[in-house]
Amino acid sequence: MTEKPTLPAGETTRTFKKELGLLDSTMIVIGSMIGSGIFIVSADIARTVGSPGYLLLVWLITGAITITAALSYGELAGMLPHAGGQYVYLREAYNPLMGFLYGWTLFLVIQTGTIAAVAVAFAKFTAVLVPWFGENNKLVTILGLNISAAQVLAILCIAALTLLNMRGLHTGKIVQNIFTSTKAIALLGLIILAIFVGRNLVATGANFSGFWNAAWTHVSGGKIVSIEPLSGTMLIAAIGVAMVGSLFSSDAWNNITFTAGEVINPKKNIPLSLFLGTLIVTILYITANYGYILALPLRGNLNGIDTIDRGIQFAQSDRVGTAAASIIFGSPAVIIMAVLIMISTFGCNNGLILAGARVYYAMAKDKLFFNKTGTLNKNSVPGFALAVQAVWASILCLSGTYNDLLDYVIFAVLIFYILTIGGIFVLRKKRPDAERPYKAWGYPVLPALYILCAAGISIDLLILKPMYTWPGVIIVLIGIPVYFLWNKLSNNKEQ
Repeated sequence: MTEKPTLPAGETTRTFKKELGLLDSTMIVIGSMIGSGIFIVSADIARTVGSPGYLLLVWLITGAITITAALSYGELAGMLPHAGGQYVYLREAYNPLMGFLYGWTLFLVIQTGTIAAVAVAFAKFTAVLVPWFGENNKLVTILGLNISAAQVLAILCIAALTLLNMRGLHTGKIVQNIFTSTKAIALLGLIILAIFVGRNLVATGANFSGFWNAAWTHVSGGKIVSIEPLSGTMLIAAIGVAMVGSLFSSDAWNNITFTAGEVINPKKNIPLSLFLGTLIVTILYITANYGYILALPLRGNLNGIDTIDRGIQFAQSDRVGTAAASIIFGSPAVIIMAVLIMISTFGCNNGLILAGARVYYAMAKDKLFFNKTGTLNKNSVPGFALAVQAVWASILCLSGTYNDLLDYVIFAVLIFYILTIGGIFVLRKKRPDAERPYKAWGYPVLPALYILCAAGISIDLLILKPMYTWPGVIIVLIGIPVYFLWNKLSNNKEQ
């Protein structure tokens, strides 16, 4: 696959600049993974599994699955070190249609929806410091949509990061390195304080006396509908459902593969950065949750009057990180956590914006996206692809539907991961003599185990959360007629 775009006559052919070393690549993995999820989703997990032991187990299983996937992707990254990453792996292992369906879903929802959600999270926590940016501050109504100050700030955040990345890879990686290192150090500091300073006798007494007593607390309309004791098959099913939040918080680790055309020695550095990045984030996530259960009781009262009474399950607005920090810092915790999450989400979005545009670039080179997205600007980055991505992410911000869309595509994301790792088996058969500077660790056992685990979680979601799975399937399937229509239009233009 060529990395050289075709430019109009008279222009100099531009190519990607290889500026991402191992540290930069690892920072993209870490920075793209850590957003606001680790500070929030443990509340929903706690309501689903109902015990400290299973809360930690959910994060442990998620980490093991993520690291296994990263180790498996290393083989594909070394074998196919091209811009576009996962899109290229699916195209080469199966066919162009499969690659397109991934790129279609990535652009329509996965990448842009995540960018929108993370940008709005940035705005929400900015409103803690500057209330004017709150979601309730409606500024204008356009076509029946009430546009809030939070949405405007989210769009400005996306625009600013897009413009920074248009200035070149060097600028993008500096922003990424600064914000990723800052938030990782801050999160580590919070974990250490939670473990050694925030330990609460009420919390530890309650949590360690019923460490494995699982129960699913069903909440609807702001009220507890039922509390269902868990064991056997239902316990396994609940763990699968609970993993939606942890998997989403651990997602985007594959974004570094999108930038393969700009990584120095990609055959070595991409596999290594995938492993190091996912391992570091997994350790941070598990220890963060250990800190939570030392500071807060897992089970709580929905109408509790204080942080301890509400516990992890019913932390105010699910902000478990803020609740834990309040045990350490008292009232300033709200501001401290707001600043930390602002840093975290800003850095996370920089990585997502930087990487995502490279997939649309690769699709355009295959004539499966707008031709101009397959060109590089004067700074050797896909400027038009960055702009198109920003526009669509901003529309999702205004629509307010991004959270629903993200819920819908978790199932589709898992399916694409399964297909991609399955591609290792396919390519070993199709191209047995291809250069593989790195081979999937534990092959064939670990890749096969990942496929089985991810398939099990997918089936679990189909049964227990059909409202979140079938819409995702439909979004993917709509891409099939779009693919053939796009091919037809491209062929007509060439004739």
